Amino acid sequence: LYVKKVDSVRVRIEKDIDAYCSQLDRQKGSSGGKSGACTMWRALWGVSTRAHAQRATGPMGGVPCLPATINKAVLFSTQTSKVSTLVVAEHAEGSLKSASLSAVSAAQELGGEVHILVAGTQLGGVVEAARKLQGVGKVLTAESNLLENSLLAEPMAELLSAIAHRMKYTHFVAPATTFGKNLLPRTAALLDTSPLNDVSRIIDSRTFVRPIYAGDALATVSMADTKEGVPICLTVRSSSFTPASAGSGHDMPPIEECGEAAALTSGGSEFVSREVTTSERPELSTARVVVAGGRALKTKANFEVLGELADQLGGAVGATRAAVDMGLAANDLQVGQTGKVVAPELYFAVGISGAIQHTAGMQDSKTIVAINSDPEAPIFKVADYGLVADLFEVLPELSAKLPKK
Repeated sequence: LYVKKVDSVRVRIEKDIDAYCSQLDRQKGSSGGKSGACTMWRALWGVSTRAHAQRATGPMGGVPCLPATINKAVLFSTQTSKVSTLVVAEHAEGSLKSASLSAVSAAQELGGEVHILVAGTQLGGVVEAARKLQGVGKVLTAESNLLENSLLAEPMAELLSAIAHRMKYTHFVAPATTFGKNLLPRTAALLDTSPLNDVSRIIDSRTFVRPIYAGDALATVSMADTKEGVPICLTVRSSSFTPASAGSGHDMPPIEECGEAAALTSGGSEFVSREVTTSERPELSTARVVVAGGRALKTKANFEVLGELADQLGGAVGATRAAVDMGLAANDLQVGQTGKVVAPELYFAVGISGAIQHTAGMQDSKTIVAINSDPEAPIFKVADYGLVADLFEVLPELSAKLPKK
């Protein structure tokens, strides 16, 4: 039975390759040539199959397994359309969020042309910043009062759905922030496809890697079954992709206004108000240094000591979910699976046990320093430097040795 299954799959794939290559050969024939790519694939398939049959054995002993080339052949036959990607920009107060810059870099790894969508009102400064990014071929704008607060996913998803039907993009990409995770799943539902969140690596235009089980494992996901003409909807981890930079000396891309914005509806949602916490410290998700605390700090007053240390280091303050639930820190400071994902150059874990829920949001940090009185604390397994000591003794001593801000 195994042999019959292997032979059946092999014959079917060989027929698919022959049919597709014959089609390309006919197209080339009209210009008097022959497809070199098809000649290469036919030769590669034959050589790989013969070589694998000689050296590999299957589970029945001596039965050839399917060669790895099968996967490549399937990808070759399914990835024939030209790749084009639309990045949905997240912006605030007239500037692009750094997570959007990482999304542009991820889009460039997909290959093909990269466009960026800027939606909202009073977009002048954001549009010009988007035009300066290297690798961006076009900037789409959508101005509407319904998009004034782009936190509303309903009109934004309606806009993206309309653009998908008109522009025929192969991919929609957004940062894996609250903005992106709120928007793209709703967009994917309107397009009758599945979204893919938290992409940390791009293998090719239809194969991606994302963390699962709170980061304990990485899953390689194929989106080869996406319907023809429907974009693959991705959110990407900003910590996994280097932010795109503004270039100089390159031609500024054109601006195209989206007519779809005029026909948008509210989708049943209404913006009421937004309360923004202002701070002189850098934003948590983009800070170079993060000083985070856990429930061991016990009181708000003790937690404020972390703020003093963060200020001395020019960093941001973070917290575990337990600390937030205890009221020691605000919700927007939470780092972890249900909070923010950070990857600073230096991460201080002070009084943090190291639960999986928390380490999922900070394990990509370049250098991790852990301070905990329990030598068996799991945080030491991911830390680069560990200090087993009482944090209430260590923090004042450490602060005293650092220059005051």
